[in-house]
Amino acid sequence: MNEITETQRRILICVREWIAEHGEAPTIREIGGQVGLSSTSSTAYQIGRLEQHGVISRAGRSWRSIRLC
Repeated sequence: MNEITETQRRILICVREWIAEHGEAPTIREIGGQVGLSSTSSTAYQIGRLEQHGVISRAGRSWRSIRLC
């Protein structure tokens, strides 16, 4: 398994902290804003890679359904 990138690590930290503070996962725009990605497409790609690594999971298509594994 490949290591996660620095950007993916920052996204993971963002999601973890957001869930702890707000009780639900952030939206794709909120994630991008927190980690400095201006493109929602880039953010979605990085989240998809984290899913492939098995670090997070999503139920359905909602970005707020992101869960840490």
